[in-house]
Amino acid sequence: MLRSGIVISLHTMRAEGKSIREIARQTGHSRNTVRRYLRGQFTPEKGTRKSRGSKLDPYKPFLQERLQEGIYNCEVLFELLREKGYTGGRTILKDYVKDFRPPKQVPAVLRYETKPGEYAQVDWGLCEYVDQDGNVRKVPVFVMVLGYSRATYIEFTKRCDIYSFLRCLIHAFEYFGGIPKVMLTDQMKTVVLGMGDDRKPRWHSLFADFAAAIGLVPKVCKVRRPETKGKVERGVHYVKYNFLPGKRFVDLQDLNQQALFWCDKINRRIHGTTGERPTDRLRKEDLSPIPSFDRWEKYLYEPRQVSRDGFVSYDGVRYGVPWRHSGREVTVREVNGWVEIWADGTCISRHQKVYRSRATVFCENQYAGLTTAQGYAYPRPQAQQISSQQVEVRSLDVYEQLTGVGA
Repeated sequence: MLRSGIVISLHTMRAEGKSIREIARQTGHSRNTVRRYLRGQFTPEKGTRKSRGSKLDPYKPFLQERLQEGIYNCEVLFELLREKGYTGGRTILKDYVKDFRPPKQVPAVLRYETKPGEYAQVDWGLCEYVDQDGNVRKVPVFVMVLGYSRATYIEFTKRCDIYSFLRCLIHAFEYFGGIPKVMLTDQMKTVVLGMGDDRKPRWHSLFADFAAAIGLVPKVCKVRRPETKGKVERGVHYVKYNFLPGKRFVDLQDLNQQALFWCDKINRRIHGTTGERPTDRLRKEDLSPIPSFDRWEKYLYEPRQVSRDGFVSYDGVRYGVPWRHSGREVTVREVNGWVEIWADGTCISRHQKVYRSRATVFCENQYAGLTTAQGYAYPRPQAQQISSQQVEVRSLDVYEQLTGVGA
């Protein structure tokens, strides 16, 4: 509807000598509309239309009471209104409640700052990379963050099992130069087998033994409360979106070397929360001293079964052992870039670790003597043929006396 002010402007434009066509082009109205209003043939503006009542009006006091109680779910309100005799629809109800609905709120949490040496937070993350063939692969990453200093350690692995976890824990403690009093984690299946009837975690026996041996107290964060270990949650996110993007690496060894360099780099930066460098605060961490190597050496061994052709599978690579150990159970230890295979307290094979999956590594003289022994590690019981001249010829009566026949 054109207002009177607009009509005046049309007359002004006409007085300036502009044509009907030009006025229509500038105002966006049709030429017939411009002519009609220039001739004074326009309809007066209608007054404000009186609003009609709605079916919801009688129930608004009841609605206000429910809204004061914090009930904003329109489905709940609709059912309550229906019980009161409401016959209207949901749309008018939603339009009414919308004006009273409070903005979405994020529940506030208490910020918890730990004392030096008190806490470490640990978590696994799953990262993606593109291999040489253009395929997307996944690789687990272990992340530990010290609560006070925010010092961070990360390590990529082939597996997320208990043995990889313990190995990464030991490497992290060696990197930090000590052991915190408490380790906080979520209910990761690596170490938590479930919750008991007393709502306490049932720890993996090997992890529980390891923690007791080094004086570490494990704790589980509250369910559905990831902010209780937010430091390491942010650490995993930081690895995925700060360290990995654009990263190029040859194998897992190369990736971990770059990861260690990256840890040194970020631990020397000013931390956004503390305003200090993690390396400086790390000196103030009251960490327990690293125990002697024999205290946790046994946790570096993993049981394995030797195949019939004399190989042990470890991290996707087959390492050879002397054939006489085929079919036996052995233990494998990874230390300083070497893979050692032990049996009965003796190292039977030692290989430099290979990071290329599905590789096969032979050991020296792996099959020496195999043909002669016909594949058997121990002599088999068997009869021995001797010359007939060496056999004493006896009468059959002698054998009858020995067996009691004819007695």
